[in-house]
Amino acid sequence: MGKFGKELIESMRQAAQHAEGGKARGMRVTTVELPDVKAIREALHMSQQRFAEAYRIPLPTLKNWEQGRRSPDAPAAASLQAISREPKAIKEALQHG
Repeated sequence: MGKFGKELIESMRQAAQHAEGGKARGMRVTTVELPDVKAIREALHMSQQRFAEAYRIPLPTLKNWEQGRRSPDAPAAASLQAISREPKAIKEALQHG
């Protein structure tokens, strides 16, 4: 068996171990903390409409995030974290972009 086959088998073994709740040796685990979208928006004293317009987020997407029907993906979560830390700078950057 070639190198690729061995790596594939090892990856599948790690996936199975992870699915069973174990931690595979050498396995990288990435955790993305989901921001509280509604709390960020409310801290900025903005309506959903104003927040969506200011940060170029489709209003239905924002509503889905706030109501828990969907979660922001990793890039959106990173953008929301940036908005929570530097709302004015992000808003200005988006207006000039």
